[in-house]
Amino acid sequence: MAITAGRAAGTRPGRTRSPLIARQRRRQALIAWGFCLPFVAVFAVFMLVPLVSSFAMSFTDFRATDIRSPFAVDFTGLDQYAKLFTDATFLRSIGVTAFFVVVGIPVTMVTALALALALNSGRGRIVSFFRVGFYAPVVTSIVAVSVVWRYILLPDGLLNSALAVVGITGPNWLSDTTWALPSLVAMAVWRNVGTLMIIFLAGLQAVPEEVQEAAVMDGASPWRRLISVTLPLLRPTLLLGSVLISVGFLQFFEEAFVMTRGGPLDSTLSVAYYTYRQFGFGEYGLASASSYVLFLAIALLSLLQFRLLRSKD
Repeated sequence: MAITAGRAAGTRPGRTRSPLIARQRRRQALIAWGFCLPFVAVFAVFMLVPLVSSFAMSFTDFRATDIRSPFAVDFTGLDQYAKLFTDATFLRSIGVTAFFVVVGIPVTMVTALALALALNSGRGRIVSFFRVGFYAPVVTSIVAVSVVWRYILLPDGLLNSALAVVGITGPNWLSDTTWALPSLVAMAVWRNVGTLMIIFLAGLQAVPEEVQEAAVMDGASPWRRLISVTLPLLRPTLLLGSVLISVGFLQFFEEAFVMTRGGPLDSTLSVAYYTYRQFGFGEYGLASASSYVLFLAIALLSLLQFRLLRSKD
């Protein structure tokens, strides 16, 4: 009896502590949610609500004239999406964006990797100087960049002046339908190569030196070490860089907006610029549908890159 009573008495403190601990945890959770509430409110008002609204809008014939009575619009189902893919201008914008992505991403990644390899093998202050120099375009405003590139690409600009020295007559780069888009690709590569270079350089510096030394002792050439040792270990970094740059290139807008306004003859009209135009025309339903087509393309390309570049371990 004494033992039983002792056990019963011994369990009472645990029973009294359990509700107390539960109340403390609930209080801590409420405090945590209180700190999160401002962000949740801002995210809901400025991100979640517009996201849901624009998605719903893409299934309606919503126009600028319907702003005062948004719930009076007609539900059109997939008509806006069907209209997009029968619009020659939208189809042209898909081709322009595809060219920008297919050409721009590989050139940017290869250039950034080459620069990162060169800087990783260098030593001293000269490396820091070039690192800052290559990264400078990333933090420079698009207006300043456009001024520089306009000066380079004008008919009497720096590039044509350099070509004239060797007897070549350069085209009007930004007004020629053949050269306008490649000129914007070159500008985008120059702007974005610094970001990838820093990412790749960080990945290269994380490669264990013991692995490289073992490959050298096995007689591997520099090219073989790059292909068989460095690049496989750099796979996660390459994946990160490719996804980041792909999202930016698929949404390319600033270059065309500042430099060419989508011209000449829509030769630099991207899907993002097409969406911007439709919003300007007051075709909000069509513009919303276009933006979600672009969102789907970004998601599919990102998934493809994850499948191709993810680690096989």
